[in-house]
Order: sequence, then C-alpha cells, then structure tokens
Amino acid sequence: MITGLLFLCIFTLGFSMIAKRLENTVVTAPMLFIGFGFAIAEMRIMPLEQSEELLHIVAEVSLVLLLFIDAAKTNLKAVLMQYNWPLRMLAIGLPLSVFIGTLTAWPLLNGWPLVAIVLVAAILTPTDAALGQVVVENTRVPERARRTLILESGLNDGLALPIILLFASLTAETMAAEQMNWFVFIAGQLILGPLAGGVVGVIGGRVFLYANDRKLTTETFEGIGAIALAGVAYLGALQIGGNGFVAAFVAGLCFGSQVQGRCRFLFEFTESEGQILTWGAFFLIGLVLLPDALAGLTWPYFGVILLSLFVVRPLAIWISLIGTDARPRTRLFFGWFGPRGLATALFALVVVSTISHEFAEPVLTIAVNAVWISALLHGLSAVPGANWYANSA
Repeated sequence: MITGLLFLCIFTLGFSMIAKRLENTVVTAPMLFIGFGFAIAEMRIMPLEQSEELLHIVAEVSLVLLLFIDAAKTNLKAVLMQYNWPLRMLAIGLPLSVFIGTLTAWPLLNGWPLVAIVLVAAILTPTDAALGQVVVENTRVPERARRTLILESGLNDGLALPIILLFASLTAETMAAEQMNWFVFIAGQLILGPLAGGVVGVIGGRVFLYANDRKLTTETFEGIGAIALAGVAYLGALQIGGNGFVAAFVAGLCFGSQVQGRCRFLFEFTESEGQILTWGAFFLIGLVLLPDALAGLTWPYFGVILLSLFVVRPLAIWISLIGTDARPRTRLFFGWFGPRGLATALFALVVVSTISHEFAEPVLTIAVNAVWISALLHGLSAVPGANWYANSA
C-alpha cells in the first residue's frame, strides 16, 4: 500500500508541474489518472481489498460534495430567466436521453428486464464538464455556449439521481417481496430527502449570511462550513429515512440561491481541493474497477456505450433545442460534448450494492467502461472540437 501511495504522490506531483502545458493538448487529467490507476493495478503493488474500502469512502464523499457544490454554484434565477438552452436540455433532453437510451439498449441487452435497462440508460445520462474542461475554459468559444455546458453538467447529475434510485429499487432482489413498502420507499427516498436538504440549505444559507455580514468568520472557515453543511444534509436525511445524495443536491440549490456571489469558496474548492478529490477518485476507479470492467466488456455492452455517446445524447439534445435560436452546429456541439465522468461511475458504484446480484456487475461494467471510453474520446476531441466551433461561431 505504501509503495502504491508513494507512486501516486510522485505521479500527482509530476502532473501538477506540467498541468499548464497540458491544458491545450488532447491529454486530460481524468485520462491520465485512470490510466495510472490501471497501471498500478496491473503491477499489483497495492492490495485491492484495502483499495476497495478506500474507493467506497472516496466515492461517497466525492458524490456528496459534487452534488452539493455543483448545485450551489448554479444561479437558478438566471437559468429560469435567461438561459433557455440549458433549461431545455435539462427539462427535455435529460428524460429524452433516458428514453432513447432505453430503446437503443433494449435489443443489445437481450434478456434483461426493462427496469434494469432503464437503470443503465439513466446512469449513462449525467455529464461531467471536468472531462471537457478545455472546452468550457476556451475563451474563443462563445460564453453562452460555455455557460450552457457548465450549467447543464452541474445540474443533470442531481436531476438524474431520483430516476436512478427509483429504477435501482425496482431491480433490487427484495422489492418483489416487499410490495407493501413501495410507497414508504418512495416517500423516504424522494420526499424526505429533498425535505431534509431544503431545510438544511435554507437554514445554512441564512446562518452563512448572518455570520458573513457581521464579520464573525473568514473565507477559510466559511469553506469548512460549506463542506460541513453538505455533510449535515447527507447525514441528516439518512437519520430520518431519506436519501442523503438527493438531500445534498437540494441543500446545495437552496444554499447557493441565497449566497450567490458571496461565497468564493464554492469556486475555489472546485479548482483546488476538489481537483485533488477528483483525481483521487479517477485513480481509484482505474485501480479497483477498471481491470474487472475491461475483463467483463462484451460487444453488446460496448455497443450500448457507443450508442449512448454517438446517438442517444446527440439526438436527445438536438430534439430538446428545436424551437430555440440554437443553430445546427450548436446542437451538434452540445450533443457531443456531454462526457460521462465521475457521476456515472459513482452512481453505479453506489447502487450496485442495492440491486439484484444478477445485474450488479454488468451495470458497473457498462458504467466504468463508459467513463474511460468517454475520457479518451472527449479528451482527444476537446481541443479540435472547441476550435471548430469557435471558428464556425
């Protein structure tokens, strides 16, 4: 374990020293850290048993913070009043992606129950702007387009989560024997979770503003408090039988709507501590999950992934933007740059322990392979794709 961690620290140090130079190349951090994790796994210098425990801890922490901070950074008023593109992509494109994804995966996942196919389609729906960071940070790309991708990727993981939880529960082995508890489950997961998150987010935002206005705290401590608030929402929801991940997302929305522009930490964390956490999560995915995922990759699973990347999202986004001022090249640009990242892998990792064993490993296999394939394809196409759109725009 110590040898593997030593190599990871050396690799992270080396990457940090040349990160600026790599920004405008086809080489991305997720691509490198997934690959390095896989290389360490092949060298067998880190015990997988301990690494699996660490992955589950990092996965849950990363997912809670990812949901909370992405939601808190979103200006909901601006989305509703000004940004009709991301609103269309979320309200129409997201459910369409799940629907079209189900239709395209059905022939390939022969013998699977419908609920498990919908679960796969939902897990492959969330996008991650971090995998296309070159695109959203390229100032030659019009600001409206960059803002659209950031807003959509920040919100679509939280909006897809209830669908994922719902269909994960339907594929669980125990649900067939507990039909009487179905409505209790819905209430606990999709009502108590948002309720807890809303209460925590509203109260947390008011406390933050009170302390900030009276100079009772500093930016450093405000950052610590924001992380703690995400934990309060997550753990508080679990205490009352709700879903902690949904609660963290709703808490972020409510907190961010109150402190918009007053909490610089939300952006600083994403660029510093959040980067370290993200890199660590990608490394652990490559180390723990990728070897088995590659071994389990079949042609039907590969087909589901490629259809999701090349057909499902582009078609759903194209349809969702009909009637807006988005030109055809803009729709193609948005349709392609929806890379599958941490949310896809972490959602799959979280739900596999709750679903039927028959489908747990296949679902995880599809999700993990989708992440590395997306990291590779979107990483390679980020610079030329952004330049093409900037030139045409």
